[in-house]
Amino acid sequence: MKRLIICVFLIIQLGYTQKKSDSIPSNNINTFQEGEWFQLRLHYGPFNASYATLSLERDTIKGKPVFHAKGFGETTGIARWFFKVEDYYESYFDEKIIYPYKFIRDINEGGYTKDVEIEFDHQNGTALVNNKKKGEINEFSVESGVQDLISSFYYLRNFFPKDKLKKNESFNINMFFDNENYLFKLKYLGNEVINSKFGKINCLKFRPIVQSGRVFEEQESVTLWVSNDNNRLPIRLQADILVGSIKADLENFKNLKHPFKIIVE
Repeated sequence: MKRLIICVFLIIQLGYTQKKSDSIPSNNINTFQEGEWFQLRLHYGPFNASYATLSLERDTIKGKPVFHAKGFGETTGIARWFFKVEDYYESYFDEKIIYPYKFIRDINEGGYTKDVEIEFDHQNGTALVNNKKKGEINEFSVESGVQDLISSFYYLRNFFPKDKLKKNESFNINMFFDNENYLFKLKYLGNEVINSKFGKINCLKFRPIVQSGRVFEEQESVTLWVSNDNNRLPIRLQADILVGSIKADLENFKNLKHPFKIIVE
């Protein structure tokens, strides 16, 4: 159960990606709004293992107006008896171009803790990492247009190149996480209708190419379905891991910017 919640936060952002570009994106935010909130329910076999939520509000940081996103995940029920997880993630990102200024990761996973704050300087291409647990501050070089774990979700929802997608085409995204620059690869698999608790939903289907041998069974063992509407919400995640499979489904949502489309027969 150890990596259930970090898996969800990591793979959510992989569901929305575009070809690498150094250009500044448009400042038209048309996919999400202040007050948006949604919840994913994770289950491992027949058991509810955990819940993960993301919420969004407006804020300021160093006098700049920003969006403030908060992610929270925890194990529940029987899973909590065996392995207690409480993970908090926060991101402060520009309200026009959706570049991150500050990222917070405060986690407790079965006694393993981490408390890290990252400040991004996009002009100088650096990330200042404050490891509060160890009392260490280090500076790292980052790629142009880099995103953190949470800001990438909102950035790529909004600037998603839907009209340019071709089936089986792969895309990349740059992200800075755990003191490292990552380049993730994602393959678009086409459209599929998913049966959810809300009804049938038309989805875009993706397969992230992930590192095998640690958590996942093989490189192409994760599949993600994203709503094929203007909200672009994660509807379902399925990941085959070394000891079974994880499934996460959209459980609740509120304050979406656009109507949530369900297929009516």
